[in-house]
Amino acid sequence: MTRFLLLFLVSAAGLFGQMETLDLGPHGRLTLYLLGEWRANTTRNTEQITLTLAPKKEGVNASCTVQVSFPETDRYDTKARLKLRVEADCYGIAEESVEKKAYGREFSLSTGYGFYCSFTDPKLRGRPMEKGNYKVMSVGKVRLSAAVLVDVQIMGEGFADEAYQQLLGAIEGMEYTPGRGR
Repeated sequence: MTRFLLLFLVSAAGLFGQMETLDLGPHGRLTLYLLGEWRANTTRNTEQITLTLAPKKEGVNASCTVQVSFPETDRYDTKARLKLRVEADCYGIAEESVEKKAYGREFSLSTGYGFYCSFTDPKLRGRPMEKGNYKVMSVGKVRLSAAVLVDVQIMGEGFADEAYQQLLGAIEGMEYTPGRGR
């Protein structure tokens, strides 16, 4: 069922959405399929590539940051190690959240594997939308290959919110094409 949903999202994005492709040089190519209307901004330096997604519509309060890095050493060669790292990285955020603990959830990916933790801001829960102040946040990592690691941060008004779901769908539906590098 999940595979069917991902296939549907990718197909629908081709018809009604946009596509953002990151050239990872010798490491390959990463393509995200986005439903809805999003502004994309890419910055790159020698060590990483960052893609920031923000809504084009003023009434939508969500954003996503995708940061691709190329580690020399593969420290996350098992799912257990990656999940442990994600939960440890989120410890500080968890203490300040409604959840109080970081629970790693697995991304549903076609290539590689990844985990994310989701949090709710107790100060903003139940309040009206304030542009740029996000009620929920998900933070995680995706290991696409031994040499390609993706850090993900999705923020929005709610986990069931359409914009949040579009961004989560873009991450889970992303396609990685390996390059000729290691």
